[in-house]
Amino acid sequence: MSLSIGIVGLPNVGKSTLFNALTKKQVDAENYPFCTIDPSVGVVPVPDSRLDELHIMAESEKKIPAVVEFVDIAGLVRGAADGEGLGNKFLANIRETDAIAHVVRVFENDDVIHVENRIDPLTDIEIINMELIAADKQTVSKRKESLLKDVRRGDKDALVTQAVLDKVEATLNQDKYVSQFIDQYTEDELQELKGLHLITAKPVLYVLNKDSAAQNLDELDDDRWSELMDYFREHSALYVTVDAKTEVELNDFDFEEKASMRQDLGGAIDDIDLLIKRGYELLQLMSYFTVGVQESRAWTVPRESTAPRAGRAIHGDFEAKFIRAQVVTSADLLACGSKSVAREKGLLRTEGKDYVVQDGDVIEFMV
Repeated sequence: MSLSIGIVGLPNVGKSTLFNALTKKQVDAENYPFCTIDPSVGVVPVPDSRLDELHIMAESEKKIPAVVEFVDIAGLVRGAADGEGLGNKFLANIRETDAIAHVVRVFENDDVIHVENRIDPLTDIEIINMELIAADKQTVSKRKESLLKDVRRGDKDALVTQAVLDKVEATLNQDKYVSQFIDQYTEDELQELKGLHLITAKPVLYVLNKDSAAQNLDELDDDRWSELMDYFREHSALYVTVDAKTEVELNDFDFEEKASMRQDLGGAIDDIDLLIKRGYELLQLMSYFTVGVQESRAWTVPRESTAPRAGRAIHGDFEAKFIRAQVVTSADLLACGSKSVAREKGLLRTEGKDYVVQDGDVIEFMV
């Protein structure tokens, strides 16, 4: 299952630096706008301690993690929806992704140019929001125009699409994201919505980029930080904080050295690992595991997947010819140390086609 997260934001807020930290794949990250023209794509392993422990327990030859795809998209500026700063091209790149990681600069550093010549994260967010909303307004307007003939002659499918477009338009005219009201759409409406490829219908994770060598707003008791937190609370927005520049520098060190240096810099956790995990969750994905001598592997499936649907991740026959599945939670398996002990304790159970797979299940399919 290949789903992608677009890294979005104004120029010079740290998008390409973040991408480098995520993927350890170097792309241009120079100190000037529009250095990234074509989107770079990186496939990033999802950190999962459960898989690490299962791999050790089973003494597997290989360990294969779940992955998530990040796309580095060039910076947007005011007027992007009208073509400013190659805006049309960059907006098209965002439209092709499944979710958005919106990078916001929250540090003061005169040596790093800001395209708006000031540091105000909430205003930065509003600029990007308005450009994405404007782009979707154009999409809706064009689609409504193309439907006009069919609507006038009473075509049922066209009328259904028109109703969804009217609903979307009402949201956009309030300068709000469609994703804020996604739970108000029926299953049929969601299918129509999916076909529109709206940017504002995508889930968003805000990435607040700090700099250990600069002045960070959260450390300055600054009103700009308080206003930003108020905005996130008001909109129930998801966010993580990272120090992208430091994370790039830490890429050259081993795990223990990273942990020590990160603590010296005031970070108790791996912010990049947290970002990857949050991105995975943002896409409504989860992992189940298969464990054996040859490999221990995390398989990616949508949340609420039934056992046959989950089996499809391995092979189509696992869904089409599904008979039953043997399931144990990874926590129980690790506590027992083997499937045989888990079976003796009654923790290894047989499930049928209606079983809804849980994140962290260890499954053996019978086909």
